[in-house]
Order: sequence, then structure tokens, then C-alpha cells
Amino acid sequence: MRRLDIPSQIPPPVEGHLRLGDLPHRPDAITVNSRYLSRRGEPWFPIMGEFHYGRYPASEWREELLKVRAGGVTVVATYVFWNLHEERRGIFDWSGDRDLSRFVTTCAELGLDVVVRIGPWGHGESRNGGFPDWVLEAGCVPRTDDPRYIELVWPLFEQIGSRLAGLTRKHGGPVVAVQVENELYDQPDHLVTLKRIAQAAGIDAPLWTATGWGHAQLPPDEVIPLFGGYPEAAWDTADDGWPQQSRAHYFFGPGRDDDSIGSDLRTTEVTGSDESHLARYPFATCELGSGMYTSYHRRPIIEAPDIAALGLVKLGSGSVWQGYYMYHGASQKIGALSTLQESHATGYPNDCPVISYDFQAPLGEYGQFRDSFHHLRLQHLWLAGDGPDLATMTLVMPPDAPDDTADRKTLRWCVRSDGRSGFLFVNNHQPVETLPAHEEVEFTVELGGRELVVPREPVTVPSGAYFVWPLARPVGGSLLLSATAQPMGVLDADEPVHVFCQTAGIPVELVFDAATVAEVEGPATVEHDGDRLVLTDLAPGSDCLLRMRDASGARAAVLVLDAARALTAARGRLWGAHRLVLSERPVVIEEGRLVVYGQGSSDVRIFPAPASATRTDGVFGLLPAPVAAGQAPEAKVEQVRQAGPARQPVIDPASGRASAPTDADFDQAAVYRITIPREAFTGDEEVLLRLDWIGDVGRAYIGGRLVADQFWYGPAWEIGLRRFREEILEHGLEVRLLPLSEDAPVFLSPEVRPMAYPGGSVLELRSVDLIPVPRTVVIEDEL
Repeated sequence: MRRLDIPSQIPPPVEGHLRLGDLPHRPDAITVNSRYLSRRGEPWFPIMGEFHYGRYPASEWREELLKVRAGGVTVVATYVFWNLHEERRGIFDWSGDRDLSRFVTTCAELGLDVVVRIGPWGHGESRNGGFPDWVLEAGCVPRTDDPRYIELVWPLFEQIGSRLAGLTRKHGGPVVAVQVENELYDQPDHLVTLKRIAQAAGIDAPLWTATGWGHAQLPPDEVIPLFGGYPEAAWDTADDGWPQQSRAHYFFGPGRDDDSIGSDLRTTEVTGSDESHLARYPFATCELGSGMYTSYHRRPIIEAPDIAALGLVKLGSGSVWQGYYMYHGASQKIGALSTLQESHATGYPNDCPVISYDFQAPLGEYGQFRDSFHHLRLQHLWLAGDGPDLATMTLVMPPDAPDDTADRKTLRWCVRSDGRSGFLFVNNHQPVETLPAHEEVEFTVELGGRELVVPREPVTVPSGAYFVWPLARPVGGSLLLSATAQPMGVLDADEPVHVFCQTAGIPVELVFDAATVAEVEGPATVEHDGDRLVLTDLAPGSDCLLRMRDASGARAAVLVLDAARALTAARGRLWGAHRLVLSERPVVIEEGRLVVYGQGSSDVRIFPAPASATRTDGVFGLLPAPVAAGQAPEAKVEQVRQAGPARQPVIDPASGRASAPTDADFDQAAVYRITIPREAFTGDEEVLLRLDWIGDVGRAYIGGRLVADQFWYGPAWEIGLRRFREEILEHGLEVRLLPLSEDAPVFLSPEVRPMAYPGGSVLELRSVDLIPVPRTVVIEDEL
């Protein structure tokens, strides 16, 4: 029996000690206490996704930010990379893709808050951590209060302040937080100096943050320490195996720190594990790894469940601010003086691609929707409704919780509660090492004077399952004591509709306080069990809608979806009402229109059904979202040159890790000329060039200019062609591929490692395809 007694009284958070927040008289005031953030006097749960404006075409920002918003993200975080804006001292460039003001304004127009990470040192796999080369040559001690360094920082912050003029909170703008520096662990006074300079330069926000990992010494009460955690680590060694620190992120517990992040640049060993001082601050994150970059020597594959399970564990462990890095992939710029990626040449221990910063993110380097987008959105749909309540709840760990990250046998679970209601979290997933199924599982939770046994009959929690179940939560005016289904939020309609989804194939059981329910109508078996009303025999899907009347006569409804359809769910205001949309193809909801991405001709299911729907599926109206039929044009591929012998591994003497090929090495690459027909481009829609290949490193050039690259790690290489349309039509594309040597000291995920190396190396271009990404716009008036 897994049992947990929840304290009926939870101590209140500490108030008024942090030098942060808006003045309380503001109607939209943002404030913060030791446990959570508030907005407009109510708890506030931000969902933050990283998207780097300077690494993405400005002409596409609006479309991509709409996708970010559609994923349930409410706050956009972005770095201001110094070397993108002042590559030459005294000459600033804020034009085009570097237009910070335009980016923040676009976020505001879409209702997205913004966190600006102003540096001056930013990391983000940017050359010198974002420092222009001239800063390192200026005879100062960077990242300290050295007056010579501060003199260099002032103009940068003044420039940033001028770009944010009118966009800060005091002017009604969207900037809710500013991060100073990044991964600075031993200079607390310097962080205060940077904060004061920024404020003097007009950069202001109610919240100030700094990264707290590596047991960073931060100035007390001046900044909120933000934390992170990744499913993998491209900065780890090339040795086989899963990075040890990544394991911790799949166990519930109060710990926040991850001393492996930034460890490749830390000059001193982290000692101690005391986190008691963190009780003064809410548990907030800015780098939950929603993917991972590929370094030359380590190229892991990150799967969607790896990301979603990690996010769920942080929620169960107490997070009140989910921040993902990267939520949207991007492409590194090439500067006027140098490439701008981190590399061995600049003293960084990991060689990064020159261009690609895809990060295997939920939204890819060219805006591709990934499986992780859908898995995370499922959690965000829940947080949009219950996040504020969850923020006030504290972690309660069971007595049988694992005490060692090597434990693969004990079921991982916990509860977050405010003493009256709560949520039960279960995680039985972690990357690399499959966890066993657990049979005969039921949980007994003593909560608010009641004993809740969930479920009433023991079930099997399968390997790979992770989910959250509600405990003593309101459904309209009724009290749902427990449910073996994951909440997905509430649709505001004539009667509120509480949406749930089945989890892990476990039969759905809803248990209500019988005194709060007067009537239930719908496809379920309803039984009284003492003071409880038990609903079973539900068949989750598009017709599993229960209508309820509470003891006061007020009505509400419960909709239970199956797991597969739940992953296709989006929610938003559409055609005058809040609606739930189920679509096999990704959708973006804007007022008055629905944008459906991708190929195919599947119907879109909408609830409540709009008047224009002529067919139904259960309670959902069906709307056609066809894509014009036609064969995708073919790219013409011509091999110009065979590859030479495989490059011998080169080891960086400083890091002891393999170095990436240089420009000269590509003289031995296999060369392919790819011609793209004009008819491949339709309007302003994206077209992906997909190369299925196996080898070491690939580069793509247009007219001799490097435009894309990939360290091969298994998945097909996709290149978005839309932004290069005119150049490609004029010059075509040249792809150069290097073979992978059998003795290359690089890590590849076991499932993609080559089976054979004929002649000691492997290189194969299996196929080249053009993949149109059409956008189908559905407008109700036109149906």
C-alpha cells in the first residue's frame, strides 16, 4: 500500500522580503513571495519558452510566435547576444533580424510576456558566450566589477534600454523580467552592479532573475534564482552511457540545483548540497531541457517522453514557473568578422555547428512541429486552468520514495497540496534505462479529513508512463475527490466543461463527493459507495461527455478524451467562443480563423461544434481542412565529387575532446548539386529539403555561402528553403558530406549507430526529398 498523509495546515509563504515586484497599487501588479508569483492579486503560473530573435528571420517572427503561443507558452525568453549587436566596438546594429524592439512589440501584440536575458555574458552556445572578440582584447577582467569592464558594459545596456523604451512595464509593455548575466556563480556583488546599471539605462521590470545552478552565490533578495535540468548533456564526455546528473531530473524531490549545467566552464569544484537558503524564493526554472544541441563529440537523440516526463517531475517537485530551453530552434548568424558559434578555436570545450541551433526543440530550426510540442502542450492545457492553484501548493513526499538515483525499482510518486486539495504525480519514465511496469498499484492519500484510495481497484502502471491525477478538485459546484485521468483544463461555455484524458491505458474512474452532485447524465455507470458517487465504465473519446448538476442546481460537464486524441488537442478563442480543437495536423488558433499546418486532408474536430459544422463525431463538429492535391515536385540531385578518405580524428589538447572538421577538411567531402524547381515554392509557405543520410558532418551552400549544417546524429537533416528562395532559384544548393570514421571518438545514440563501416568509414546519401509545409486557413464565414 502506498500511503501519504497530507498536512492539513501548510505554513504561509514569506512576504515582503524580496526587492522585487510592481508597486501594489498597479491594477496588473506582479508580485512575488517565497512560494509563488502573483498577478492582479491572484497566483500566477508563467510558462516560458526560449526563442532567440537574433537567430531567426524577422519576417517570420509573427508566424513562429503564434506557434509558440499555440503550444501553451505565455512568456517568451530571449537572449540579447552582445556580439550580434556590437561586433565592432562602438558600431551597433539593431536592424533586420537584430531588431529587439520589433520582436518585443510583436510579442506584445500577440499577448505574450517577455523575459529579456541581457547578459552581458549570455552563453547560449554563442562565440565567447556572446562577448565580441574586442571585449576579450580590451585589457579588462570580464564578468567582474573591474571599472574597465563596466565602462564597456554601459553603452551596451544604454542601447538595450533605448530599444526597450516604451516596452517596459511602467509604459504598459510586456517585459515582465530581466535576467542579468548567466551561470555566474561567484560574483554576487557584480550581479547587483549589473542590475543597477541596467535600471539606470532604462531597463526595468518587476522581476529580476539570475541562474542559480552550480550553487551560485547570488545577492540575497535581489534576484530570483532560476534553475534547469536536461534529459541529456552535449557537454558531457563522448563515453557511452547516460550523464549521471540527468538521472536526478526523473525523481520527485525538493532539490532544485543541477551542478552539471555550465560545469564545462566552471573553474572550481562545486561542494556541498545545502539548499536551505532557496526557501526564500519560489521554485522557478528557465532551462528545462526541451531538447539538446549536438556538439561534435556528443550527439544524443532526445525523445518527446524524455522532455515531457522531466517537465512533469519538476511540476510535481514544486516548480511554479516552467521555463524551457530551447522551445524554438534557431540558426546561428555568421558575423562580419567571424562565425559566431562556440568552438575549440575560442577555448570552449565543445565544438558546435557553425549554423544549426535546432536543439531538437518542440519547434525546430525552421518552425517544424515536433512530437515534444504536443506532449508539452498537454501539460500546458492543464496549467492554463489549474496552474494558479498548483502554484500555492507544496510538495509532500511519500515515506517510500527512492533515496538513490540508481533506484530503478521503486515507483516514483508524490503529491502537491494546499491541505484541502491537490494533485498526485507519477513518473515511471526515464531516458536510456527502461523502468519496469508496476502491478497492483493504488495510492491512499489522507487529505482534508478524507481517505482517498486511488484507484479503488489496483492497476498496473506501465513502463514509460507519467501522469498527474486530481485530488479533491472542483468540477463546477461539485467536488471531484479523485480521478484516474489527467486534467486538461476547463472550457468556458454556458456550462463549464472540464476536460480530462486517459493516462497509461488505465481505466478511467471518477469519484465525487455524493453530497455535491444532484444528477449525472452520460455514458458511464454511476454507483453510490457510502458518501461517494463513483463513475466507471467510461469509454474515453469524442463522445465521452458527462453532464452534471450540482446540489445548488448549477450545471457543468466532464469530457474525457483518449490519450491519442488528447495529444492532438488545442484550445483557444475561435469564432466567438472558447473551443477545443482536435487535429492530426498542427493547428494555430487566431480569433476568426484556424490555421492548419502540413499535408493531408483529415477533418478537424471542434467542440463546442460551430454552426458551420455539417457532420459530427460524438460531441465534436467536423470541419474539412483539405490541402490541394498534387505531387510534390522533385529536386534534381547530381553528384559532383566522390568523398576522399575519412578524416582522421583530431583531439583538442585543452579539452581532450574531438574537434569538428574545418573548412579545409571539406575539400575532401562528397559534393552534390541540388536543383530546386520554381514550382516547389507556393506563396510564402515553407518548403523543407529533407536529406536522409549517414556520415559525419554535412554542410549546405548557396552561391558559395554556408547556409546550413548538421553533425549527423540519426534523424534526417531538414533545411528550410523559404528564406533562401531567390538565391536558391538563381544558384541552386550545394551539399558537402564527410564520411564518419569507425574510430571517431564521438557519442551516437545506440539505436542509430552504423552497423558497418566498409573500408573503415561510412557515408551514404539515401534520399533527397522536398516536403511542402502548406498552411490551410479555415474561416467560418467561408465554410
